[in-house]
Amino acid sequence: MKSDASNFKSSIFSSVNCRGKLLDLSAPKLMGILNLTPDSFSDGGQFFSEKSALLQVEKMHSEGAAIIDIGAQSTRPSAKFLSADKEISRLGKIISEIKKRFPEVLVSLDTFYAEVVDFGFNEGIDIINDISDGNFDPKMLETVGRTELPYILMHNNATYDSMHERVIKGDIILEINYYFSKKIEELRKFGVKDIILDPGFGFGKTVAQQHQMIEESEFFGFGRNPLLIGISRKSFIYKPLGKSPGAVNEETQKLHLKVLQNGAKILRVHEVAEAKKTLDDYLSS
Repeated sequence: MKSDASNFKSSIFSSVNCRGKLLDLSAPKLMGILNLTPDSFSDGGQFFSEKSALLQVEKMHSEGAAIIDIGAQSTRPSAKFLSADKEISRLGKIISEIKKRFPEVLVSLDTFYAEVVDFGFNEGIDIINDISDGNFDPKMLETVGRTELPYILMHNNATYDSMHERVIKGDIILEINYYFSKKIEELRKFGVKDIILDPGFGFGKTVAQQHQMIEESEFFGFGRNPLLIGISRKSFIYKPLGKSPGAVNEETQKLHLKVLQNGAKILRVHEVAEAKKTLDDYLSS
């Protein structure tokens, strides 16, 4: 059954503007993950070539992904740090190829570099997904404002080196909401209009805190902005069970259903077909 939180949030916003194309969020959408990396924790190297990447985009789109989130740098613990130039080199022409072959697909670019955002904008991206909230590159937020693209604001620690440190001692929901309120105010000053909130699962939170975040996800942002949830293959799910990242689909879908009931508008996922079934079940309930 859809919760009051879901109905309430639906009444506040219904779309975000992606280069003149409205992403309708009156019903939740799926974002498929495309890692152009050799060292991602769960699928590194699988989609490193342009051919394999495009085949994966085709697969995810056919399974129900409205958005493809492309990342050229792994942000798992102990991952190798890459420069902006290296990210751009890895991206190559994949963004423009996706836009040419799949014009109906929205492309989100996962980067914390302003220079990479500029490159991606020229290649045709529709959304900016920045895990740093502008903290890792002083030019990021003014660049985001200049593009006028929707911005995914993810809760994280202040530096690249500290992003996986567990430093929040108080109530996790209150702490994240305070962080969001300050960052949204800052983004507005740079002219950023469409802001999507991501509470940052897997970044500096304990297992217990992340389960609290699932249970109380309806309170993030108080319904003023669309909520994105990215829990696919996260360690807080698989490690306590003694399983591998790819072996917790059943558990993940139960959590996906919970956050949908709490008003989540975008699910960022690896297994699009499985998440689509969960979404369909939710919408038909």
